[in-house]
Amino acid sequence: MKVEYITSIERVDGLSKDEKRRLKRVTEKFPFRANTYYLSLINWSDPNDPIRRIIIPSEEELEEWGSWDPSDEKRYTVAPGVEHKYRDTALVLFNNLCGGYCRFCFRKRLFVKGNKEIIRDPRPALEYIKEHPEINNVLISGGDPLLLSDRRLEDILSGLRAIDHVKIIRLGTKMPAYNPYRILNDDKLLRLIEQFSFKDKRIYVMVHFNHERELTPQAISAIDRLLNAGAIICNQTPLIRGVNDSAESLSNLINKLSFIGATPYYMFQSRPTLGNKAYSVPVEEGIHIFEKAKISVSGLANRLKFVMSHKTGKIEILGIDNEFIYMKYHRTPDGEVPKVMKFERNPEGYWLEDFKPVSQ
Repeated sequence: MKVEYITSIERVDGLSKDEKRRLKRVTEKFPFRANTYYLSLINWSDPNDPIRRIIIPSEEELEEWGSWDPSDEKRYTVAPGVEHKYRDTALVLFNNLCGGYCRFCFRKRLFVKGNKEIIRDPRPALEYIKEHPEINNVLISGGDPLLLSDRRLEDILSGLRAIDHVKIIRLGTKMPAYNPYRILNDDKLLRLIEQFSFKDKRIYVMVHFNHERELTPQAISAIDRLLNAGAIICNQTPLIRGVNDSAESLSNLINKLSFIGATPYYMFQSRPTLGNKAYSVPVEEGIHIFEKAKISVSGLANRLKFVMSHKTGKIEILGIDNEFIYMKYHRTPDGEVPKVMKFERNPEGYWLEDFKPVSQ
């Protein structure tokens, strides 16, 4: 199948002329990008279709809420395109394109004209990582690394594998969902995974399936090919209003991921990003959805953690009782031993700052 990329909302056949006119105003602020494969998954007769919700703009995005960089990634930027927030992990941004632009993306600032956070030349990033032997884990994200050419990807992977202390390479990608043919039709890509995923130093492919309908036969075949090439597959998704914000939809997703060998890894609390209020679910509601979903899945699917990527660290959301909500730091920049934190309940709370701590 030939997949064509679309960057103008006016070229989306499933929308009426009036919808295109109204949504153009949204895309002038938050860019639109999709492709013919992913758009073909939408049931256009259903206005609440979850695939439509993921990729098609909504006028709700114009509501003023949030910021461009809610996790303050700028604070941890140590070199062009390189973030070093946690001692053993570096995040590198090599690309500002994706197979489609998720409407709830927390890093949508990368796709706005004039942004200069990504790095095209990998050498400065590789040099920084080489000079920091504490880094054993490198996450390549951004934009989607599987939209890089095979030659650029090979340069990056070979450069990282030349650094002995780098043990894990992670590729953060939604291409198996957005365009599985990137994997199905490219044997060279799979050879690269096979070449650089060693028995003692694996490549992890961190996929982003948000709803079970994305798990098409083509997507499942793409996952299978990555597994056969030697990659370890983990899935992470935000909790998204109108997509996976019910126990049934979430349990179906994580069950099916466990069936195909894509370990459910993180469910993220949606970050308070500019334009994302309509896609966000309050934390307390998220806990109820999360806990109810886990009741009907196996232990293999139950490895999912509900977390918040806050500027002060990665926070695991543990649960609530009649009075309080409980969280703990899963990871911190300074490596402190995590402590359970107790806060007053707030049904309208979306982010850490919305909760008042209780002294213990």
